[in-house]
Amino acid sequence: MKKPDNNSEDFKPFIPASTVIPEVTWKAIILGSLISVVFGVANAYLGLKFGMTVSASIPAAVISMAVLRLFFKKVTVLENNIVQTIGSAGESLAAGIIFTIPAFFIWSANAQLVASGYTHEVSKMQIFWLSMLGGSLGILLMIPLRRYLVEREHGKLAFPEGTACAEIIVAGDEGGQKAKMVFSGIGLGALYKIGVDTLRLWSESVNYDLKGVFRGGTVGLDATPALLGVGYIIGPRIAALMLSGAVLGYLGISPLIAFIGDQIPGIIIAPGTIPISEMDSGMLRNFYIKYLGVGAVALGGFVSLIKSFPVILSSFGTGLSELMGKHSQASATRTDKDIPMKWVLLGVLFVIIAIWLLPGTELHILGAFMAVLFGFFFVVVAARIVGIVGSSSSPVSGMTIATLLVTSLILIYFGVKGVAGMVTAMSVGTIVCIAVCMSGDIAQDLKTGYLLGATPWKQQLTEFIGLLFPAIAMGFTIYLLNEQYGFVAGATSRPPLEAPQANVMATVVMGVMNANLPWAPIIVGGMIALAIELLGISSLPFAIGMYLPLSLSTPIMLGGLIALLIQKRFHGDEYKNKHEGGILFSSGLVAGDALIGVAGAALIALWKGYAKFHDSYTGMMGTLSGSFGPWLSLLMFFGLAAVLAHLAYHGWGKQKEN
Repeated sequence: MKKPDNNSEDFKPFIPASTVIPEVTWKAIILGSLISVVFGVANAYLGLKFGMTVSASIPAAVISMAVLRLFFKKVTVLENNIVQTIGSAGESLAAGIIFTIPAFFIWSANAQLVASGYTHEVSKMQIFWLSMLGGSLGILLMIPLRRYLVEREHGKLAFPEGTACAEIIVAGDEGGQKAKMVFSGIGLGALYKIGVDTLRLWSESVNYDLKGVFRGGTVGLDATPALLGVGYIIGPRIAALMLSGAVLGYLGISPLIAFIGDQIPGIIIAPGTIPISEMDSGMLRNFYIKYLGVGAVALGGFVSLIKSFPVILSSFGTGLSELMGKHSQASATRTDKDIPMKWVLLGVLFVIIAIWLLPGTELHILGAFMAVLFGFFFVVVAARIVGIVGSSSSPVSGMTIATLLVTSLILIYFGVKGVAGMVTAMSVGTIVCIAVCMSGDIAQDLKTGYLLGATPWKQQLTEFIGLLFPAIAMGFTIYLLNEQYGFVAGATSRPPLEAPQANVMATVVMGVMNANLPWAPIIVGGMIALAIELLGISSLPFAIGMYLPLSLSTPIMLGGLIALLIQKRFHGDEYKNKHEGGILFSSGLVAGDALIGVAGAALIALWKGYAKFHDSYTGMMGTLSGSFGPWLSLLMFFGLAAVLAHLAYHGWGKQKEN
């Protein structure tokens, strides 16, 4: 494939515009839909438990090549591209859902809020329609931007995930080595998770509360394949920033709060409900460190947004001109035909009406107007940002928090407060968040298609297929995970899923609407994040590390250190090949872990015998719960890390020459 240059007019796609080969086929649609649901469900679990999702684009491309080659003699690169286009949509939808929808369940588990009259429940059908409306809005508003962002800015906007997918699909004609890395990661991650969560052979978490002068501090490690894989994928720098936030929060501020509390025994300091001298490290986190994290995440998201403001202004102007422009496609080539503008505008109008009429969300005309207004603004922003830094670095949480704050203030101005205001604001935020996530996904997909020589309107239509099936699955997945684990401590007898972004969103909206937000620790958290920004360091990963428990950041750091080892040892094309293998294997680890986690939740819900076994049987963990138990967990986890390091360093078997 011709390398990108700075002149889009000189670019030639892998498949010329004059060549017509199979593209949208039944086998591509079916496989893409299955991948979309699988990675959507897996990322929903991953995001709710650890606060982050991983891109499904590259694994979807690799799995597509392997499966289609296995069952069909002849497969085209454009069929693989359609599978990747459909398959990656589930992960993007999951990100938009898990950032916002769990807030409704978090409010329902808040005893004080329920006592004051909160009775709202978001249904599976409402989750489906919010998914479809938000996702459709993101796809439709991105279509007019394709020519500018993907074609005219070719060579200027990198679209890293989209470009990588194109390279992998083209390289897929060489064989199935990359697929072997993905599937081996899925298998090993699943086996490890079964050993921990199903057979209870060793513990998943190793934690130790510090004593003496460091009372209130804690050290630990959540020994899961998903976190190890995430650490490798995000790299050493982001992993180190997350760990630094956790170190400050749980080895710095938490012991300091405990020390101050010990000097004033018997005194209750809000938002705590018991004296600090009686709190353990978990209580200190729930009452104080969590709110520091909320403030840090909020400011980090806003700063990311402010840094992107030049891009926002230029993209907003360009997007408006593209939406209002008249572009004839009568003489356009196959690779330059989008869905006609009249259908795009009719689609947007339909979405507006459907948002207005959607029952149970308290949106009505004001909410529908704000959802579409903020959706258009931030879709333009997100589509441009992912072209510069990629989907993983797009400040989606910052855009959503900004939407929630402005929406809440507007609603208060119009007299919409309390429960109705909370539901309206979160419904608006949900639609905007999903639209932003989906627009970033389709922007990357259209870039892949541009490089390969795909037909844009076919990709744009199949993106709706990629949205439909995971949208159906999301409601059932969220309900299942809430029933079996919950999103706040004490919701069930099992450890909750952290749902960090949703907890932040819920806290912000509830606090603004009810005027009871604990502003002091939130503002202090914001000032800490601001200090990090003044050092010239991105504060958002740091803030997420401060919000999440320390035990989640340590395994991520180990994965990042393995990535650093590969980075230091290899250079040039050799490093690119080694690192890509590590990324693929790590993506498999994440998917295997997450899928078994969701399957375990389904078994607990559907099989009472297994639920009893899961909650009572301790297996070897019971036998080894003494001094050797934590060492066994560490031994198994570091063994898994060694496998990742070995495969990234040496590959899986003999590498095929290019």
